[in-house]
Amino acid sequence: MQGKRPPARPSSPRRSNRARPSDSHADLSTLRLTDRVRPGVRVLFVGINPGVRSALINHHFAGHSNRFWKLLFDSGLVPEPIACADDDRLPEWGFGITNLIPRPTPGIDTLVAADYHAGLVELRRKVRRWKPRVVALVGVTLYRFVFGIPPREPVAVGEQRDTFEGARVFVLPNPSGRNANFSYAEMRAAYAALGSHRP
Repeated sequence: MQGKRPPARPSSPRRSNRARPSDSHADLSTLRLTDRVRPGVRVLFVGINPGVRSALINHHFAGHSNRFWKLLFDSGLVPEPIACADDDRLPEWGFGITNLIPRPTPGIDTLVAADYHAGLVELRRKVRRWKPRVVALVGVTLYRFVFGIPPREPVAVGEQRDTFEGARVFVLPNPSGRNANFSYAEMRAAYAALGSHRP
């Protein structure tokens, strides 16, 4: 997701794989997107928070312009084309997926500091529990928040020197169609580089 930066740094998702009816939009704030993680996860993808469509159909990166699933295949991270409806297959290839903040929003502009700080506590708990070897933060904005990186300090995508609860950290470009900071070729190269670092 793109939008203004999260604030400076200073409950668990429901378990359901069923799509939610469209009239759930009125109760969007109560929806929680199901994590797709199994024991033995090697790489855990982490987004900021679910978008509206993802929350309604209960599948990750479900926005029509989002390129996450195409990037996974085009970069060689998965051996066949998959879509958001296939997100429960990610563990087949050693991947898992979750979000820093479980609350869905149309964009990150409506998230508040409390959302980020509570989300970071929960993410640390998840990583300690699941013990992935790599935490892949989807978006430079997310990396800046998690590690307290100042807005003007440059951040390169790829593997970082930081670790997170014992896991190596990898930063990926946000695959949103609204992300104009990276070309598709640059995004694909970054995702492919994750493959070369995957345990």
